[in-house]
Amino acid sequence: MREAEIDVKRWSLLPSAALVSAAVMGVAGCAGGGDDPEPPSTNSPSARQSQSGGEAGDASEQSGPLVEVKGEGGIVLKVTSAVRDDGGFLTVEGEVTNNTGKGWTAANWRGDEKELVKNGGSIAGATLVDDKERKKYLILRDTEGRCLCTRFTGGLLSGDTTEWFAQFPAPPLESETVSFQVGSMPPATIQISEG
Repeated sequence: MREAEIDVKRWSLLPSAALVSAAVMGVAGCAGGGDDPEPPSTNSPSARQSQSGGEAGDASEQSGPLVEVKGEGGIVLKVTSAVRDDGGFLTVEGEVTNNTGKGWTAANWRGDEKELVKNGGSIAGATLVDDKERKKYLILRDTEGRCLCTRFTGGLLSGDTTEWFAQFPAPPLESETVSFQVGSMPPATIQISEG
């Protein structure tokens, strides 16, 4: 009987020890100076945005968007980052705000190509122009023709803002700026940063 009582006491101490251990790790994590935590999934725009800053920090957190353009009856497009990664891609991210006074579906942002119609209201028709190399880049697509970009499912109500992203083939390293354009919005020159 005595051994059974000892085992019960030993097992009852384990949850307390686990709580103390978790609290110590939590305090150590807040103190800084340790290794960086594992980065979030790279599939979300916010994760890509946090990775885009590198050692210099994220430009969107330090000084606002890279560029902001207004057009199409009250649509405001912001580009917050344009990051070239090691895989040969350039991911452009930003926000769009609907100030038109009515619902907006991004129908004319999906592009003119037949294949892009299946993307519905999206940013699939966006392009990058590299004036230095005299090349135009289209948004990448998967094997079924879906853009590697944001689809505005259900549109955007008046006054609403949403984030967007679009992936392109990366221009050569020598190209540090490109012109981004979508729909009838004015073109915007954006600075490329290295991921």
